[in-house]
Amino acid sequence: MSSFDLAEHPHRRYNPLSGEWVLVSPHRAKRPWQGQQEDVQKDARPEYDPTCYLCPTNTRANGEQNPDYPSTYVFENDFGALQASTPEGSYTKNSLLRAESERGICKVICFSPRHDLTLPDMEVADIRKVVDLWEREYLELSKIDFINHVQIFENKGAVMGCSNPHPHGQIWAQSSVPAGPARETKMQQEYFEANGLSLLQDYLELELEENQRIVYSNEHFVALVPFWAVWPFETMLLPRRHIRHLGEMTEEEKDAFADAIKKLTKVYDQLFNVSFPYSAGIHQMPTDGEEHTGWHLHMHFYPPLLRSASVKKFMVGYEMLGDPQRDITPETSAGRLRSLV
Repeated sequence: MSSFDLAEHPHRRYNPLSGEWVLVSPHRAKRPWQGQQEDVQKDARPEYDPTCYLCPTNTRANGEQNPDYPSTYVFENDFGALQASTPEGSYTKNSLLRAESERGICKVICFSPRHDLTLPDMEVADIRKVVDLWEREYLELSKIDFINHVQIFENKGAVMGCSNPHPHGQIWAQSSVPAGPARETKMQQEYFEANGLSLLQDYLELELEENQRIVYSNEHFVALVPFWAVWPFETMLLPRRHIRHLGEMTEEEKDAFADAIKKLTKVYDQLFNVSFPYSAGIHQMPTDGEEHTGWHLHMHFYPPLLRSASVKKFMVGYEMLGDPQRDITPETSAGRLRSLV
């Protein structure tokens, strides 16, 4: 029998951030780039759309008018999934039917006044303004006594549920810590207490040493395809330094963060010659008053495209009933993305 080869044989990969596994089947994708490569019709949009509720000076559904904002703009979501006024309460029946009230604040962040831009189209200096706004909102929301988690994220593209193409993201701040970040909190803290260094700091050193899954790097940030990636072109942005949240970044690190976001999203757009859809979000320490010494800030990018602009990855069958599975290895995906930097 031949010796085990990550590039040839089916195997499971462990995610130390979540404690979960992904099944990788590289033998099913011997020639992953032979599929149809169709031309995609470009989505031409005006700089200003009078019907867009996010453009400057336009009126939103609740009757409020946006200011003539020159760069970034944030406002409380008119139809937020969470509300600060929700009363405390719960429902329990026979211990199997349980519900608890949840308080929170939802905000919308417009990245630019221009309707026709996305993050890869923006200048690094303008993306830096977005980073500054993310930082300010995280720090301000963290001071509210009932807010224990602040989730900053962006859904890009209709396939990811984005209902408005104007460049924008969201913030959901809430009283509980969601399951994903809670798992990351547990795994990172346990590793830090056992090893004295952050889990992602040690992981990043391994990735830089192997240099197989790195997509882009600058002085302060590294973009890579995680060893345990589930989505075909999933990536993660990591600061080289152990930083728990946005407020701990230096000015130079914030510049580098903006640069890495620009480079990575530009590469995505070039991969299939389309405005690349994804869901992306920043994971940072909870705002529950604990020290969280093991937390290491990072940004996840989860894009759904598989082989072309119209072939998408879905979680079906075994993946819904068992574990996530992928055919294209993270090493192959990273190489494909890296070649476009």
